[in-house]
Parts: sequence; C-alpha cells; structure tokens
Amino acid sequence: MGRLRQWARQLKRDGLTLWFAVRHPGTPWPAKALAALVVAYAFSPIDLIPDFIPVLGLLDEMLLLPAFIWLALRLTPAPVLAECRAQAQAWMDAARGRITHWWGAALVVAVWLAAAAGLWWWWRG
Repeated sequence: MGRLRQWARQLKRDGLTLWFAVRHPGTPWPAKALAALVVAYAFSPIDLIPDFIPVLGLLDEMLLLPAFIWLALRLTPAPVLAECRAQAQAWMDAARGRITHWWGAALVVAVWLAAAAGLWWWWRG
C-alpha cells in the first residue's frame, strides 16, 4: 500500500511539474502543447470517461493519464524539468491544495458534446 501512495504522490507532483513546464520559456512547443492538454485534463473536475462506468471509468486515471504525463516529461528538457519539479515540490510542501482549471472542464465538456453531436448526426443520417 505504501508503494501505491508513493506512486500517487509522484504522479501528482509530475502533473504539477507539467503545469509549471507549460509556463516555462525553455519548454519546447511540442512538450508545452502536450503538457497543456495533460494538465487541463488532470486538473479538470470533469473526467472524459466518467468514473461510474465500470473498468473504463478508471482506465484514464490508471493508464492514459500516467502514459501522457510520462511522454510530456520525456519531451521536456532535463534542466527545465529539474527546475519545474523543484517548483512543484515547493508548491506541494507549502500549499497542499489542489489546482483546478475550468477551461480543462470546458475542454472535456466540449469533447463530450462533439461526440454526442456526431452520434446524433450519424443516427439521423
């Protein structure tokens, strides 16, 4: 159980690291774009796949989100990553709060609405 908690804390820190990396001028644009999407989804109060859906509801938190965090971290240069990790750890030590962005929730809602509209268009067609 301790390893799982440590992994969850590291995942939270890495998500927060990406939040700082998006704002860092030394982050290349591909890493910045991917990190912005990951941060928007990770800190959004709404999930793309709702958690109440069996198995699939937790799939995004257990597989997709860590995979995209890992990829965004790999695209970020090591010096930028070290600086942003230090900022993230300092923020976690000081604030112990949670970042939420409503534009991330808006993005998820937009994806669901687009999917519903596409399904409606296909069904009527």
